[in-house]
This record gives sequence, C-alpha cells and structure tokens, in this order.
Amino acid sequence: MTIEQAIAHSLSKPWGVVDPRPWSSAGRDDNTIGEIWYERSGSAAIAPSLLLKLLFTSEPLSIQVHPGDVYAQSIGLPNGKTEAWYVLSAASEAKVALGLKRHLTPQEMRQAADDGSISDLVEWQGVWAGDTVFVPAGTIHAIGAGLVIAEIQQRSDATFRLFDHGRGRELHIDRAIAVADPGPAEIQIAPSRLTDNRILLGSNAYFTFEKIDLAPNSAWCLEAKRETWLLVVSGGARTASFDVAMGDAVFAQLDRVDICTGAAGLSGLLAYTGGLVPEVLQCVGLETTQ
Repeated sequence: MTIEQAIAHSLSKPWGVVDPRPWSSAGRDDNTIGEIWYERSGSAAIAPSLLLKLLFTSEPLSIQVHPGDVYAQSIGLPNGKTEAWYVLSAASEAKVALGLKRHLTPQEMRQAADDGSISDLVEWQGVWAGDTVFVPAGTIHAIGAGLVIAEIQQRSDATFRLFDHGRGRELHIDRAIAVADPGPAEIQIAPSRLTDNRILLGSNAYFTFEKIDLAPNSAWCLEAKRETWLLVVSGGARTASFDVAMGDAVFAQLDRVDICTGAAGLSGLLAYTGGLVPEVLQCVGLETTQ
C-alpha cells in the first residue's frame, strides 16, 4: 500500500527552455530544461511500470521512433515504449509529426534520414492546448517548438533517432528502420467523456490515460488498485498527508487516495496501468452554499 508525492527531476536538453515556470522553478540559468521526470520518492522503491514526464520545447525534437516489446527485449531491454501526449500549452502554429505521408522502402527511409528529407516526409499537424496524441511503439514521430506536453509512457528510454537537425548527437538509423512502421500513422481515437468529472483520453494494453476535473471544496476517493499517477494541471488539493498544486504529481498503488480540493478545485491528468477502471474515482462529499 503506497501513496507518495512524486519527486520532480529536471533534465537539460538542447531543445529545452530556460524557464519552465509555472510548472517548475528549475532552470533560469545557463541550462535549458527539456524534461521533468516524476519519480517515486523512496530510494528503495520498486521501479514503476510507467513514466510520467513534462516536455518543454523551444526547438523541434529529433525525428525518432521507439521499439515495441519484442525488439526491445531482443537487444537486452526490459520493454518497449508506447506513449501518449497531452498538450498543456501550445504557441501559435505549434505542431507535431506522426507517421509518414506515404510508405517508404527501407532504402528510401535510409536515404531520407541521410539527406534530411525525412523532415518533409513525416506528417506534421497543428496542435493546441487540450489535444491528446497517442504514439504506439513503431510510429515515427517528432515534437515541434513552442509546446509544453505531459507524457505518459512505458518506462523506457529506448529512442532511435532518424534525424536530429544537425545537433551532432548519435543517430540510430539501422535500429530505427528495423522497428519503424514505414507509412502513415494509425488513426487517432477522439477522447470520450466517461462522467461529468472524467474524460478518457486513451487506453491500451499498457496504460489508461484520463483527464479529471474536480469541483471546488469537494472530497473524492481515488481507488489506486493498480500503479497510478496523478499530475495536477491546475488548482490544488490535500491528498494523503501532503498538499499538491499545479505541477505536482502523486504516485499510488494498492491504496485509496483521499483528495480534498481547495477553493479553485482541481484539474489533473490520471494514468494507471492496464485497461479502463470504471469506478476509479468517486465523489464522497461536496460543499454546498446556503
């Protein structure tokens, strides 16, 4: 039985931002913060199955692809990497790439990676705050500049770069070609409302991803029977023995998380392993005005 306030670790990236506020007070020096990883607080804690991140982009990321479980395990990794993004903030004309415009042969993909034309062959699309993007393993993808994204993924750092905008970092073209779906991406499934307080953003064999909106001064019970992560997007609450506000995250497993919202309510992103749990969140009290 576990309820923990997650620890936020910032990672410097060449495409990051100097100031990631209001999500974090890290940075604001010579380092550009590209990612914040939320980790369990106990040093002896068992590594979770999922990884919750924030991404901050001032430049486009590499064009890349992640392996599935079978290929990852064939090269000694524990698992592959399927992920989903929720756009928290987007500059005008911000975009992401998902899949290719047309099918490419391995030879065509290698040539496009070598000469940089892969950047014109990926399918770029505009994104706005509130959008959700599902990125199955094997999907060629990229994230453009001007975005703040919350990401939930299988816990893996297996990334094979096809093109990196001349940054001089290592490319992994052979492995990328070996695992990539060399054509258009799967059709995205639109989010669906489950209740007045829950929106299903996506669900697959690895995780379920939801957005929750809790009323001001209300009390809730989160049944974390599986590995569960909660990221506060706005507002705040008292949960377990600690308070959480914008940018804070909670990890829970095999436990009941009591959540008492403040005057601003709480909006958050909820992720847990496996398929949809219909009764994961229940209201147990709502303040009424006289």
